[in-house]
Amino acid sequence: MLDIVRQDNEEPSTGAGRVFTFFRDRLLSGELKAGDRLLGERELALALGVSRPVLREALRSLAMLGLLDIRHGRGAYVRSADASVLGQALTLCLAPEPNILDDVLQARIAIECQAIRLACLRASERDLQAIAALLDTLVDSLDDPERGGGTDYAFHLAIVRASGSGALMKIYEAISPLLMRSHVERRRDTFREPAITSGLVDAHRQVFLALAERNPDEAERRLREHFAIGDGLRRNNLISTYQRQGMDT
Repeated sequence: MLDIVRQDNEEPSTGAGRVFTFFRDRLLSGELKAGDRLLGERELALALGVSRPVLREALRSLAMLGLLDIRHGRGAYVRSADASVLGQALTLCLAPEPNILDDVLQARIAIECQAIRLACLRASERDLQAIAALLDTLVDSLDDPERGGGTDYAFHLAIVRASGSGALMKIYEAISPLLMRSHVERRRDTFREPAITSGLVDAHRQVFLALAERNPDEAERRLREHFAIGDGLRRNNLISTYQRQGMDT
């Protein structure tokens, strides 16, 4: 149980802000870890200079984010962050932004390009086998945007997992709802075009082969090519579709 509370020199202007800052800073410093119990409500409210109703509301918000486990009559305990819960919150924050899927793609490129370099050094044989199996499933799901998009996402997720980086994995999982939507929408735009789908499979295969050969520079190059080619093919397909619609009217 954490029994010593330090006040920060610069405190947020609201009571809830002070609670969140306290929780964040103690997690970062290592003073709080998963399984630790917070001070009792009365002691914590006094230490942070907030009212007990404000403290309760802030703790409930942290619990909704999956960061605390509030046990009636026993107190509040620190939980390991649940990326799926945090992902829902992040999705709600990002959803109103214009061109959100394009922005998320840029974040995805940044994460995956570093992840695949690490995976070339750290991936186990089990990791490689899992990615290879997803490559096979990818081939079998080309005519199904929902299943194919899900498999595509799983393939790239497996690469990030193989990096062995907990931070990259948490960030990637946090934006997973938007990533999944992006994969499915892109498949809907392209799945009726054989040239695009065959190119898609080959691009994934080349990425996997470079990873299996544990060549970081080649793996990153293949991955960036995959993103660029996929985006170009999708754009050309959309142009062709609207051109055909114009001819029909």
